[in-house]
Amino acid sequence: MLHIAPEPCLGSRLKKCLGENYLSADLLDPAAMVKMDVTAIQFPDESFDVVCCSHVLEHVPDDRQAIREFFRVLKKGGYAVFQVPIGRDPTEEKLEIRDPRERQRLFGQEDHVRRYGPDFVDRLQAARFVVSVGRVCDLFTREEIVQMGLTPAAGEIFHCRKPEAGNDRR
Repeated sequence: MLHIAPEPCLGSRLKKCLGENYLSADLLDPAAMVKMDVTAIQFPDESFDVVCCSHVLEHVPDDRQAIREFFRVLKKGGYAVFQVPIGRDPTEEKLEIRDPRERQRLFGQEDHVRRYGPDFVDRLQAARFVVSVGRVCDLFTREEIVQMGLTPAAGEIFHCRKPEAGNDRR
């Protein structure tokens, strides 16, 4: 399992359960096991059974490249779990905006470079993922939500599978 920007409450539990089959990665956090730029993942094709990436892509200027990289390093039949903040309107991004106050105003946080909309699924499918969407409050109990450091309003979880054939889009 490749866990990007690991949440401390999940990372330690996953490491305990998975042992050497768990790898945490982050561009900036020294607590992660490896330093990694998600747009240029240093591992070979089909290295991981699972990728977990929660609330990272809204910070990445070239999120489409990052999504393609996740697909590349995922084994056939493997799956990735993504979570990003989703609004009602189509995705809006303005990479040229550098002012933190303007990013806060437009995207809800000063270090976000976009606000995703329901069309986030299209970005995942463009990388050839087979996507299903579930809501946090429908997938987990209230206790599990708190335990994982989420909130009932956390929104959608995007479960993405890499087809066995590698290019099947169904």
